[in-house]
Amino acid sequence: MKTKSDLPIRLASALVMVGMVGAVLWLGGYVWIGFVVLVAGLVLWEWNRLVRAVGRSPQAEVLWLFLGAMYVTGAALAMIQVRINYTALGVAFTYLAPVIAVDVGAYFVGRAIGGPKIAPKLSPSKTWAGLGGGAAAASCVIIAVVVSGWVPDMGETASVTAILLAIAAGVVIAVVAQSGDFFESWMKRRAGVKDSSHLIPGHGGVFDRVDGFLAVFFVIFCVNVAPGLARGSF
Repeated sequence: MKTKSDLPIRLASALVMVGMVGAVLWLGGYVWIGFVVLVAGLVLWEWNRLVRAVGRSPQAEVLWLFLGAMYVTGAALAMIQVRINYTALGVAFTYLAPVIAVDVGAYFVGRAIGGPKIAPKLSPSKTWAGLGGGAAAASCVIIAVVVSGWVPDMGETASVTAILLAIAAGVVIAVVAQSGDFFESWMKRRAGVKDSSHLIPGHGGVFDRVDGFLAVFFVIFCVNVAPGLARGSF
C-alpha cells in the first residue's frame, strides 16, 4: 500500500502523464506513432525483466518473450490505427476514457461496497462489486458520447439500440481491462516483485499503468486490425 507521503509524487506524475498523452494524441501523426512505439518498447523491456526474474528454462523464456512481443505489438498497432481513423477527441472519449473509467469506478465502488474478491491471490483489492462499478462507469462514458453527439466522428444516434450496445461495450471493456490487470499481477507475483519497474515516480512501471489498455487494444487488434492486415489494407 502506498503511504500518504507518496501522494504528492503520485499526483504530480499522474498530471505529467495525462498532459503528455493528451498532447501527443492531439498532435497525432508521427508524434503519436513515436509515442506509442516508445511506450511499447518500455513495456517490452519490463515484460522481459519479469520473465527473466521467474527463472524459466531458456526455451520457455524465448517463448514468453515472443508472446510478449506479439501481445504488445498487436496492442500498439491498434492504438496507431484508431488515431488514423478518428480524431483526437474520438480516440480520447471512445477508446481511452472508458478504460480509465473502469479503474476509477472499480476503485470507488470496490472501496464503498467491498464484498467477495475476484482473485485474492492475484489482486487482493479487486472485488466483484468493483468490477460492476467499473463496468457501470465505462458504460456511462460511452452512453454520454452516444447521447451527446459532440464527438463528430463517432456519429451515432441516441437510439435504444445504441444505448444498449453502449452498455454492452462498457461491460466488455471492464472485463477485458481487469483481465489485463490480473494477467500483469500474475506475472509480477511469479517474478516476486511489486511493480514492473520504477520508471514512473510513485506509480511503478509503464506496464503497471497500461496493463488494462494493452488488453483492450489487443482485442481491438484481433477484431479490427488483424483482418485488415491479412487483406493488406492496414
